[in-house]
Amino acid sequence: MTIAETSKVYPNVRLGENVIIEDYCIVGLPFKDYSGEPTIIGDGAVIRSHSVIYAGNTIGANFQTGHKANLRELNNIGNDVSVGTLSIVEHHVSIGNGVRIHSQAFIPEFSILEDCCWIGPNVVLTNARFPQSPTAKAELKGPTIGIRARIGANSTILPGISVGSEALVGAGSVVTKPVSERTIVVGNPAKFVRNIHY
Repeated sequence: MTIAETSKVYPNVRLGENVIIEDYCIVGLPFKDYSGEPTIIGDGAVIRSHSVIYAGNTIGANFQTGHKANLRELNNIGNDVSVGTLSIVEHHVSIGNGVRIHSQAFIPEFSILEDCCWIGPNVVLTNARFPQSPTAKAELKGPTIGIRARIGANSTILPGISVGSEALVGAGSVVTKPVSERTIVVGNPAKFVRNIHY
């Protein structure tokens, strides 16, 4: 295990074997109403410089961040997951095994990223249908990105939308309706292009 002297690891953090925490990271940062939930990071993780991981995350083996990644509290993250430079994962997010989140992506509360899905750079998932409405926080619902689905760079996925397994969302698309599995959608608003055949 290697922890840079410039980093801070809070109590109640459980690190696996061969974890590397680079300079100026914060791991296990308590959050509002924190009640002692442990932060668990599996074997072989690499937390790159200036990343912040809040308390209460459960993270599997071989996790990696880019630089300046930010993970809020109480997420469940599988094995072999990477979160790119300057990406943000908000709280209460479920991330399966083998998920790749590229640089500068935004993953809001209550999103579900299923196994091996791929989130391109600058992708924005959203979870508030009516921001700033009196009931906005009570009605948050993140998107669900299916197994091996791919979301192209600079795309936006609207709240509660489901992108089916092995689907492909073309770069720059705005997804306003559910996407069926093994289909390609492109545009603003995103429209069906064709099925994917193997």
